[in-house]
Amino acid sequence: MDDQEKVFKYLVSVEKLAEEILADRHEIIILDKRRNQNREALRELTKPLSNKCWLTVGPILIKHDKEVAKKLLEDDQKQLNIDINKLRSDLKVKVNNLRDLEMQPTVPGMMLVPMSQKETLAMSNSGLI
Repeated sequence: MDDQEKVFKYLVSVEKLAEEILADRHEIIILDKRRNQNREALRELTKPLSNKCWLTVGPILIKHDKEVAKKLLEDDQKQLNIDINKLRSDLKVKVNNLRDLEMQPTVPGMMLVPMSQKETLAMSNSGLI
């Protein structure tokens, strides 16, 4: 394999990974906007206007009970949080892989995770915190 092919494969791999990172960031932004819209809708459901509300399911409007609508929005909110957190954790790995390809050091503190409740309890019992 000559040098031009190696350089070309290297550039293709870097660009492909960079495109994946940008696509994931865009997806996080879209999901976050949807999560904010859900939060606004949940807030509106707390106002005591009536027992029924209108929901949009794709292009269809459906009149539903407030409690059922609230449950649907809360379930959607939980799923959105899971999806956003998964994308963010995958994004950290992809950014580190890109930095490895570019022969740059990893970003310090990027892969930090919070201590679990069990670890915090052990630290406090030992007098460290």
